[in-house]
Amino acid sequence: METELSAARLEVMQHVGKDLDALMAEYLKPIDQNWQPTDFLPDSSKENFFNEVKLLQESCRDLPYDYIAVLIGDTITEEALPTYESWLMDVIGVDQVDNPSGWSKWVRAWTAEENRHGDLLNKYLYLSGRVNMRAMEVSTQYLIADGFDIGTDRDPYRNFIYTSFQELATNVSHRRTATLAKQFGNPHLSKICGVIASDEMRHAKAYKAFVSRILAVDPSELMLALEDMMKKKIVMPAHFLRESGVKMGDTFSHFSDAAQRLGVYTTMDYIEILESLLVEWEIGTIRELNSGAEKARDYLMALPARLRRIADRTRIPELQYEFSWISR
Repeated sequence: METELSAARLEVMQHVGKDLDALMAEYLKPIDQNWQPTDFLPDSSKENFFNEVKLLQESCRDLPYDYIAVLIGDTITEEALPTYESWLMDVIGVDQVDNPSGWSKWVRAWTAEENRHGDLLNKYLYLSGRVNMRAMEVSTQYLIADGFDIGTDRDPYRNFIYTSFQELATNVSHRRTATLAKQFGNPHLSKICGVIASDEMRHAKAYKAFVSRILAVDPSELMLALEDMMKKKIVMPAHFLRESGVKMGDTFSHFSDAAQRLGVYTTMDYIEILESLLVEWEIGTIRELNSGAEKARDYLMALPARLRRIADRTRIPELQYEFSWISR
């Protein structure tokens, strides 16, 4: 059965990826025309470098504790790209040995674009003077070493559903940190978070388009995969986040609490992303499904209202956790 499923998935991946070069041209930018982290940072080769760093540090001095914590958590999440790339390289239909110009080309190019995000945020935080960089670097190394389990296995359907959701979530998170930075009097940081958010939205459009193409040829299987992912819940890629001496995943819950308190990424955002995907993929109107997929569709369409009822009863912890990452 698993072999049959793999063969079917492989056939669909070949169909969806037959014009991958056109999809890459639409959703990724040429490297020489793309922004790079240096474009937003003080130039260490210039005489005024130290003066610019001093101004940068002054602009970060009054950023709230929770805000710095969320920015660090976002940075560590972005820095764990080796995990995400190696995971996607093992997905059915991605073959960097026999077909290096196929889906593996997309995975490499996408992660290459994403890699700029962690580089930029890491250097900014280093220059800010607000961060215990060693503690942050320890957390980054732990996160890459620990890996993750996002419940997708090697299934491209589940992985593309996950990345569609996750790119939208990171867009929300970076967009909100951009808005807050401006409110806190730091337009430079606001611009940095804004350009990263823009990348995430472009990438989200790509993965949503991949799912739409799968739905057109294999709607029942995609519907069942979507139901399975939403029953498991979409976990964030940094859900194993920890600090030195802390159990795996414990730091992530404190990071999530800080994001909820700030309104950077909340339970309601999770629900609204789900609703937007149900609309984008026209889940409610898809017909010609097998009986299992019809039940899955009905479950999915009722899910946002159910999640809202649960969210209304959820309290956000007010206790501020003391992160090892932040210099007092």
